[in-house]
Amino acid sequence: MTETMETAASEEWSLPQQKLSPHAVSLWRVSAIIYNVIGLVVLAILIVLDSVYDWRPWIGWMLWGVSVLSVGYAVWDIFLQPIWLYRHWYYGVSAEFLQLKHGALNKVHQVIPMAKVQSVTTNQGPLMRKYGLYSVSVGTMGSSHVIPALPEEVAFALRNQIASYARINEVDE
Repeated sequence: MTETMETAASEEWSLPQQKLSPHAVSLWRVSAIIYNVIGLVVLAILIVLDSVYDWRPWIGWMLWGVSVLSVGYAVWDIFLQPIWLYRHWYYGVSAEFLQLKHGALNKVHQVIPMAKVQSVTTNQGPLMRKYGLYSVSVGTMGSSHVIPALPEEVAFALRNQIASYARINEVDE
């Protein structure tokens, strides 16, 4: 009897294996491009204002230093980080638990009991709509957990599965 309990426990606590959509990389890249372009435009405007109004010399040096750092960060944010995030994001659902595992340097493995789940929703913003992706948000008493960038069918099926396991009654939207 203990052997079957150990087998059931090991199956229950196996690491999550389900991945996000491969389109998540493109979504995160486009999002990073938008944010970084806005930041670099603001820095460029400040540098132009510095040269026009002849601010103190140290302000110009600081602006150029921040610009160099921002370009380096933009390279990381646009080209490397989306691939890194995709490779290290997993989720899994069972009748008892929702598991989220992400991160490479700062590894996070969350186990959310289905008994604690109070709400589950799907979300889609304008960029996600372009790629046909949704995120699934799972609300508990103290926090909210998000599974980003899932294809539409997978997101709705996952939402319904979690709601069923958590015994959440469907509410008309």
